[in-house]
Amino acid sequence: MITALPALHDLPRQNASQVKNKWGDVVRQVRQSGSVAITHHAAVEMVLLDAATYQRLTEDLQALGAREQSVLDELAGRFDSRLAVLQKPDAARQVGALFEARGKLAKRPKAGASF
Repeated sequence: MITALPALHDLPRQNASQVKNKWGDVVRQVRQSGSVAITHHAAVEMVLLDAATYQRLTEDLQALGAREQSVLDELAGRFDSRLAVLQKPDAARQVGALFEARGKLAKRPKAGASF
């Protein structure tokens, strides 16, 4: 399950000088909030994460990759089964007959049992 993270603009901020000079305070803030945006000239340059948040992110990413691979495998299976039908010995004749019919039906269609 994907973990919701706060938006970048909602993170507590520390400028690079504070990080360098007051590392202990920054570590406490990261432990308290889970992450801190590090700024340089008022622009966010990086985000500091605690280990638990990083672990959740990597697990979510792996789960997303596995789900994506599962969908791709299922699509590949459907493609292979349709391709197998087209590779049958009689498939070329059937496709040719379909194009020759040009939308014409052999019998008139019924619109249901009451028709």
